[in-house]
Amino acid sequence: MNTSTDSLTIRPAVDADIEGMRTLLNEIIRVGGTTAITNELSPNEMREWFISGEVAVSCFVAVDFDGAIVGFQSLSTYGSLPAGWVDIATFASRSRQKSGVGSALFDRTREAAAKLGFAAINATIRVVNEGGLAYYRRIGFTTYLVEDGDPKAQGRVFNRVHKRFDLAQTDSA
Repeated sequence: MNTSTDSLTIRPAVDADIEGMRTLLNEIIRVGGTTAITNELSPNEMREWFISGEVAVSCFVAVDFDGAIVGFQSLSTYGSLPAGWVDIATFASRSRQKSGVGSALFDRTREAAAKLGFAAINATIRVVNEGGLAYYRRIGFTTYLVEDGDPKAQGRVFNRVHKRFDLAQTDSA
C-alpha cells in the first residue's frame, strides 16, 4: 500500500531505491553534524543496513512527485535493545527538512512496528543534532537516557540522547 502526502508517496524501500537513498545519506554524512555514521556507505552496505540485512526490520522511502527519494526511515534490531524494542533511523533531504517528510514516514513506520508486535521504538540522536531532537520530540518520543560519548565510534566521541516511543500510546489514540 502506498500513502500519498501532498506531493509525496510513502512506500516500502526496494533494491531499486538504493542509489537514491545512498545519494541522500552520503550527502548528510559529508556535511556532518547530525548522523553518527562517519563513512559514506556503499550500495551493499545500504542494502544490508536498511533493506534486507539480518537486523533490518522495515524501511520506507518518501518519493517526490518527480520520482526523487527525499527521505527514508528504517527500523532495525541493531545494538543491544531491550526485548520488544526496535531502533529507528530517519534521513531527510536537506532541502526537505521541516516539510512533513519525517512525519509522513513515521506514520507508516509506527504502523509497521505495531503490526510486527514491537512494544517500543528507540531513537538515538547526537546531542548536537537539534533538528533531529526536535523532530523526535514533536512526533511523541520522550527522553529516557542521555549518554556521554560513544566508545565504538571509530575513535570519535559523540554525546547522544536516547528517546523512546511506546507503541501502546498508538493503541489508545
